[in-house]
Formats: sequence, C-alpha cells, structure tokens
Amino acid sequence: MIRIHAVCLAALLGTASLVAQAPAPEKMDRGEAYYRYSLGHLYAELATTYGNRGEYFSKAIDNYRLALKADPSATFISEELSDLYIQSGRLQEAMTEAEEVLKQNPKDLNARRVLARIYARMIGDSQANRIHEDMLKKAIEQYGKITQDEPGDMDSWLMLGRLQKVAQNSLEAEKAYKKVLETDPSNEDALTGLAMVYSDLGDNTNASAVLKRLSEKNPSGRSLAALASTYEQMRDYGLAAEALRKALDLAPANASELKHALAQDLMLSDQLAQSLKVYQQLVAEDPKDVQSQLRMSQIYRQQRDFAKARQANDKARALDPNSVEIRYNEVNLLEAEGRNGDAIILMKEILASTAKKSYNTGERGNRAALLERLGFMYRSTEQFGPAVDTFREVAQLDPDLAARAEAQVVETYRTAKDFKRAEQEASAAASKYPDDRMLRSVQASVFADVGRTDAAVAELKKSLGEKKDRETYLALAQVYEKGRRFDEMAKAIDDAEKLSQSKEDKETIHFMRGAMHEKLKKFDLAEAEFRKVLEMNPENSSAMNYLGYMFADRGERLPEALQLVTKALELEPGNYAYLDTLGWVFYQLGRLPEAEQQLKLSLEKSGRDPTVHDHLGDVYFRAGKIKDAIGQWEASIKEYQTGAPAENEPTEVAKVQKKLEGARVRLAKESSSAMTPKP
Repeated sequence: MIRIHAVCLAALLGTASLVAQAPAPEKMDRGEAYYRYSLGHLYAELATTYGNRGEYFSKAIDNYRLALKADPSATFISEELSDLYIQSGRLQEAMTEAEEVLKQNPKDLNARRVLARIYARMIGDSQANRIHEDMLKKAIEQYGKITQDEPGDMDSWLMLGRLQKVAQNSLEAEKAYKKVLETDPSNEDALTGLAMVYSDLGDNTNASAVLKRLSEKNPSGRSLAALASTYEQMRDYGLAAEALRKALDLAPANASELKHALAQDLMLSDQLAQSLKVYQQLVAEDPKDVQSQLRMSQIYRQQRDFAKARQANDKARALDPNSVEIRYNEVNLLEAEGRNGDAIILMKEILASTAKKSYNTGERGNRAALLERLGFMYRSTEQFGPAVDTFREVAQLDPDLAARAEAQVVETYRTAKDFKRAEQEASAAASKYPDDRMLRSVQASVFADVGRTDAAVAELKKSLGEKKDRETYLALAQVYEKGRRFDEMAKAIDDAEKLSQSKEDKETIHFMRGAMHEKLKKFDLAEAEFRKVLEMNPENSSAMNYLGYMFADRGERLPEALQLVTKALELEPGNYAYLDTLGWVFYQLGRLPEAEQQLKLSLEKSGRDPTVHDHLGDVYFRAGKIKDAIGQWEASIKEYQTGAPAENEPTEVAKVQKKLEGARVRLAKESSSAMTPKP
C-alpha cells in the first residue's frame, strides 16, 4: 500500500504535460529540452521558496511542457512535473486535458498513461480516510488498456497489480505481478506484491516461498523485513525472527526498528531469554524506551520472576504514568501472583479513570476489551452476578459487540451451572441475532450440556452449511463427546484434521483424539495421541496432565505420573485440575498429608468439581477421618446433581454413592460401638 501512494504522489501525474503538447516532433532537440528543463526546475524551486506563488508554478509547468515537447522520452521531467501539479492542486486541469486528447485520438498511449496516473492519484481520500472506488475502477480500466496495447510496459503491469490488490481482486493482481516476473524474475516490487497477494488469499506457504526467493537472490533489509512480516502472518515467529536477524545485518541504519521487531518475534516464539537480551540492549541504548521496559516486564512475568517483572513495569510506568497498557500489564502480574482480588480492583480503577461521556471508535474498542476482561476475571473467581452485569455493559457500550457479549452471558450461566437461565438466554439471543456464528455455537453447547445432542448438532450444522469449517467440526466433536456418540466424534475430528495446517492446529487434533480414546478406555491409543502432542510441543501442560491423570487413576507408572504433573504445574501454577491430579498421584503413592494439601488447594481454586471432592473424600476415608470423608462425598454428589446433565456419568455417581453409603454405615457402627457401655 505504501508503494502505491509513493507512485501516485511522485509519478502518476508525471506525463500530464504530454496532454497539452502537440504531436511529438519528428526530431528530438535535446539541447532545447535541457534548457527548458533547467528553467522549469528553477521556477519550481522559486515557487517553493516563495510560498507556492502561482506565477512561478505556471512558468515552471510551461517550461517542463516545452522540454517534453523537445524530448518526450525524458520521463524524469514528467515526474518533476507531476510533483508540481500535486503541489499546485491542478489535478483537475491535467485530467481534463488528458481526457480531451483521448477523445481526439483514443490510440494516444502517452495521454492514456497520463490519465491512468491521474485517476490513481485521486484514489485516496485522506479526509474521509477511504478509497474512492470510482477512481480506482477508472485507473484499473486505463492501465488494463495500456498493458493490452503495450504488453512490454512493465511499469504499467506493476501498477495494475498494485491497483488490483487495493481493489481486492487478488487473482487479477497475481496475474499482473506474474507478467512482470516473466520479464524480470528478480523484480523486488513484483515479488513483494505477489507475496502480499498470496498472503491475502491465505496462501502463506507460497507467500513465504516468494519472499524467501527474493531474500536469497537479492537480499535487502526491505525484502527480509517483508519475509518476516509474512512469517508473522503465518504465526511462525521463529522464522520471522531469523529473517529479521539477517535484515539487521544488512540494514544497520534501521537497527532500532528492526531490533524491536526481532525482540517481539523472539518473545512470541517463546525464545524468552534471547528476546530479553535484545530488549535489554534497546534499554541500554535508550533508557526512556517505554515499550522495551514493558516487554521486559511481560517476559519476567512469564518466567515467574515477579520481582523483576514488577521492577520493569514500575520503570515503564514512571516514564509513562498514564499508559493504560502498562497498568493493564500490572493487572496480569497481580493475577500471575495469585492476587485475583487486587487484580480486579486495579482493573476497575483503570475503567473508572478512563470513563468518558462519549468515546471515539478506538476508545470504544479498547474499553470494550477491558470490560470483557473484567467479566472474565469475575467469572473465574465465581462472581457470576458481577460477571453478567459487566458483559451486559459491553453490549450497551458497543451495539456491534452485543451478540458477542450475549454469548459471554450465556457462558457465565453455564459456568455457574445455571443451565435453565443459560438456555433461556441462549434462545433469546439466538432469536435476536440469528446469523451470529458464536451465539449459535454457544447455544449448541447449552443444548449439549442438557443432553439435547441432536438439537446441538443441528445448530452447528447451520453454521457449517456448504463451507468446510475446522472450528465447527471441532465444536461438533465436543458435542458428540458429551452425547457419548464416539463414532460420530471420531468422524468430526477426522474432518477437522483435514483442515488443520499449523502445528498448533494438529496438536489440538491429537489431544481431542486422545481424550476420545481415554473415554473409550482405549488407554494405549490415548497415550499414543498424547505422546504425539508432546512430541510436537514439549511444553503442552494439558497433555502432561492428562497422561499423568490416566496413569494415576489406574495406579500405574506413578513416578512418571508425578513427574508429568509436576512439570505441568511449573508451567501453569495454580491450575486447579493439575492440583487435583497431583493430589491424586500422592494418594496413590500413599502420601496422604501431601494429597490432602494439594486437593484442598484445588478446591480453593474451584470448589465446584465433583471429582476433586470425591478424591479428597478418599483421602479422608483412608486416613480414618470418616466424617470428613462423608462431607466430601456429599459435596461430590451435590455437584454432580447440579452439574451439566450430559456430564453426569451414572457409573461415576454410583461409585461415589456407594462409598458414601458405606461410610455412613461405618460411622453409625463406630458411633454405636462408642455409645455401648463396656461390660
């Protein structure tokens, strides 16, 4: 896009002078052309020096025209003349002249080039910040005729490619760029443009291949930076960082900007130590670099070095006290430290301090994002009423986000296990926003929760329609899982796998398939799938936890189970499900005090999981604390009864009920024995 504007401003009007001149002379007079060009250049400088005086502009334009009349091939004169038209605001005059010449002679290619460049110059509307569609269409039409009449005009093919890309005619843009590359395979503008077209089409593989070809054949800071940008769009931040390192070697003058981009990509590719090193260099070069201090804080937080994270954030805030991003980073830091209450207080302070009577588009979007995050924080701490109120505030703030906010309200009622309200809200929202895919998916989830599997499937298939959509297939797999329709779940996973391209996408497929096999008691197959996940991503804590729980639940390979869940908790400290697994491993190892400690911590994080209550009941029972065991098993039964009907597995409930009844009988016997007088 930058390239288009540059051409528009510097060259598109360049040959406007050809319009007013007579047919080209049979003989060129380069001496006369040079003389007239020199005078034109002088008058142009005088016009600029004396505040764009009209008479100097006119004399400059007249002399440039005479110079081009003497030598029409001197295109550099056309470029300077175009700058004059732009500065003087005489675009309409040039366009009228060009149109008049073409009326008289439609085959006048020079006049057509002029008109095409003028139309292209008039595409942008800086005041309205929009594209003038009519001018864009006219420019494309003129360049199309030029390339048809003169197929060897590579500059016109290049401009046609740019304009087609602006018009989002990706296939036509691709054809134009390829035409340039047939003549000049190393043309940097065409290669870069073609890569961006591929990126627009979602063909990131070809986009990166084209840019890699450019960077290898004619490496430059620009081509390597473009290659990095394409890798970023592919979310392959490691390769993006590699390209930026090479760009830094070639473009030291742009070192600061490239270093920032490199550090960001290293951070996003989890190369935290290397990213931190680059940010430290940037701060050393410029101690007032706020963004680098902020990023350092974020890295330290991920490394769980909270003292250094807070120190870096404090430095950033001292440099920019009013930055919402820096204060928001502190919210994240408080959450990471487990200080959820303080995090919520600070988030509310941020919202209060940035409140206004009205917001522009950007402010409204930022505020909606902060409110949504506050809603998530309330929900994660089981403050369901405030969570619902906050999501409704998002809808009031921005009607365009109302459907999304309604979906979060439904999710909040689901989390609260208020399935009646969830179903009511979902139905009302779906009626109000019948075409919203997110709401349709949420409504399907509610149907699945209450055991209406067919209704859930029907809703999701409405979204699927004729289009093969990976996310919908995954949602279908989850619905089938809740309905225990595992054959159909397997088919949905297979369909999603065909549409999975990235490593992260494939991880999800293997994980879901592993969970399916575990539900079917096919433990060897389940383990194989989770091992595939860990081969692809050794840091996948969910797969570690699932494997560890599988082993612990069957009382097998307990040392390995302990190792797996311990590492999972290192990656996600405080995850209640991981804490439950660790407690269960300790129980199976006979380490009851440690089991009790971890299971209590798990319940502090989320007291609504019947499995955790069941596990703690087992710990208490084995430790001889019968009353405490009964209390936990009663809580487990209650959570099963109030939970989603689809997740209320009869066999699991029966097991807990049997243990509860046995414990009550034992307690009654012990109480009776204690009350019976000794002889």
